[in-house]
Amino acid sequence: MKARGIFIFAVRILAFVSAAFFAYKAHELYMGFNKKVNFGKAAPTEYSESLEAVKPPTYACGRIKPCSEGHFAFKLTSGAASAVGPRICLEDTILVSDEKRNTGRGINIALVEGHSGILTGSGVFDMFSGDVSDLIAFLKTITNGTIVMMASFNDPASNLSEEARKMIGELGSTNINTIEFRDSWVFVGRKGIGSKSPFEQIKKRSKDGDIYNGWPELVEMDGCIPHLQ
Repeated sequence: MKARGIFIFAVRILAFVSAAFFAYKAHELYMGFNKKVNFGKAAPTEYSESLEAVKPPTYACGRIKPCSEGHFAFKLTSGAASAVGPRICLEDTILVSDEKRNTGRGINIALVEGHSGILTGSGVFDMFSGDVSDLIAFLKTITNGTIVMMASFNDPASNLSEEARKMIGELGSTNINTIEFRDSWVFVGRKGIGSKSPFEQIKKRSKDGDIYNGWPELVEMDGCIPHLQ
């Protein structure tokens, strides 16, 4: 009987040790699985964070670089053929666009106060069938220090007179002297600048064919305009 009692006790000890061992292994397996699940959930977050790091930030008017203090950020896009109007943006504010319903054939103009960047006037002047005297009268109203932003749409030059070209040249444009029928053109100048503006782009119409069947491709320009001191 004594031997039988010792045997039963040994069996119970063995059963207890086995149960403890399997419980430990089960816990270890669960913890390992849990780590894998957590890693799987974390992976997309880490990947998305890496994508955010690769994606370049954008600034005012969609520029890829910020302007320094004391400058206005701007972006201009000329019209595309006779289908899509121009777009003028200053400090993330759209001044001229198809969405605002203030574009038209010819030369599209936005006037901005040189200290504050506030829009003070705008206009569309048809240079295909319109009267250039309307453009000249508008240009005469521009006060000293005003930022002048211009973008072409369809045809900016057919009825452009020498007087009008001279007045725009005095705002800092150099391409205004050679701009022709259906050229794509954008320009930023200032009344009283007294020199050539660094902000001007032109795409000449090709006599051998263009991307838009008679019109050149649009031109786009962005930059930083210094505040008026």
